[in-house]
Amino acid sequence: MNASAVITLYIPTDSAALALGADEVARLLYAHAEQHDLSLHIVRTSTRALLWLEPLVEVETSEGRVGYGPVTPEDLDGPLIDAILQAKPHQRCIGVVDDHPYLTAQQRWVFERLGHSQPLSLADYEQHGGWAGLRAAFASGPQATVQAVLDSGLRGRGGAAFPAAIKWRTVAQAAGETKYVVCNADEGDSGAFADRLVMENDPFALIEGMLIAGYASGANAGMVYIRSEYPRAILVMREAIELAQAAGWLGTNIQASGWSFALEVRVGAGSYVCGEETAMLESIEGRRGVVRAKPPLPALEGLFGKPTVINNVLTLASVPRILALGAAAYTAQGYGRSTGTQPFQLAGNVKRGGLVEVPFGISLRRLLIEFGGGTASGRPIKAVQVGGPLGSYVPEQQWNEPLDYETYTRLGAVLGHGSIVVQDDSANLATLASFAMAFCAFESCGKCTPCRIGSTRGVETIHKLVNSPAAQKTQPLSLLKDLCDTMQHGSLCAMGGMTPYPVRSALQVAPEDFGLEAQHVES
Repeated sequence: MNASAVITLYIPTDSAALALGADEVARLLYAHAEQHDLSLHIVRTSTRALLWLEPLVEVETSEGRVGYGPVTPEDLDGPLIDAILQAKPHQRCIGVVDDHPYLTAQQRWVFERLGHSQPLSLADYEQHGGWAGLRAAFASGPQATVQAVLDSGLRGRGGAAFPAAIKWRTVAQAAGETKYVVCNADEGDSGAFADRLVMENDPFALIEGMLIAGYASGANAGMVYIRSEYPRAILVMREAIELAQAAGWLGTNIQASGWSFALEVRVGAGSYVCGEETAMLESIEGRRGVVRAKPPLPALEGLFGKPTVINNVLTLASVPRILALGAAAYTAQGYGRSTGTQPFQLAGNVKRGGLVEVPFGISLRRLLIEFGGGTASGRPIKAVQVGGPLGSYVPEQQWNEPLDYETYTRLGAVLGHGSIVVQDDSANLATLASFAMAFCAFESCGKCTPCRIGSTRGVETIHKLVNSPAAQKTQPLSLLKDLCDTMQHGSLCAMGGMTPYPVRSALQVAPEDFGLEAQHVES
């Protein structure tokens, strides 16, 4: 080792890395350097979102940053430390990180800065293209800003896939001086972590997206509603807001534009149903999170009865680059009406879990095999749930279909927030279907009968179906189908309306788990 040369390492501060000992890894490396009189500089950076490799340690070299992972405190023996500090070969070495196939096969639009910038560095953010979108919006004006987002075809990434610019235009045209922008960061879906990655690792991107939405719609105040289970995201967002305000990117007369915008964080109280936009508004206003009937739409009467833009984190974080690079750069990616990129989140029993941002149209099979590497257990994949705990289990014969909103609607499935949870052949889908009903019963706001009562009856009916003798399954199966129809078409919001998706699809994918034959399900 050259004791006079400064060795620069990069260790992420993302929750996943911290949970696996990233802080202790940094401490041990510093202690080793001090003991051996080495000049060591550790940069606490954003994550690459290669979550199966966390904590990932990168060392700066003339060829690029060479990565080692996973590097937990228990892994840091002498040979590994020497390999890291000297950028030498080791079984944990993955080579130059920028050249890793998991990254080179992606097209990161929202997550382009991940791994390249420090989350709370305004200088890093601007160096990597930050604020260019807001400056473009100021230069073109509110109406042209709305039109640019409309031309891009950007649709809500929270799951509903509603065109973002339509909401903005509706709020802009609504009467009243007081208007709001609310970011729905109540990311409660199982297997979903993309919103958290943005808030913890690139918080200024979300702030810039909300500024652009506020400027375009005529709003002067915004709120980020973050689930209480994300303590680090809450801390990072609050600090980022303070830094942006101190630098003149928030507050009064932003960058001498003559326009003002205030932003604050509001914290949820652990309710899944508050991911529904109107229940979220109730929560922000200090009431129990209960779904509101529509109309009126939040765009006309939203937060505190005022016109309100509501978008999720990924939607808003997509906006700055659309304004900076132009709508055509966004529409050049995607599939059909699903323009741009979708951050897919691989989780569950998968060998290489992490974030994969690619244009719409990729197949589920490619995500599972090329990126995910199959199951972590090494057993065959049995079930893949797409779109959160209330999404469908997609059968293998549909794994080659393009992942886009229209195709999955035609298949009777949903893309939702882009979460993908993998189960191997040891999973019992009857148990998972029962869990979906039990989850709905537990998380229901209780306002509508199909969701409140239907989910409870659903748990009972699935139990009866599974435990009935083969000759007596017709009646509970028929009842379960009717119950699913009632919940889907009679529930007030998607909580009850989507609960039938995992139940119906589980029956189709694995009827044997219910003690059924395939022809009984299809009849």
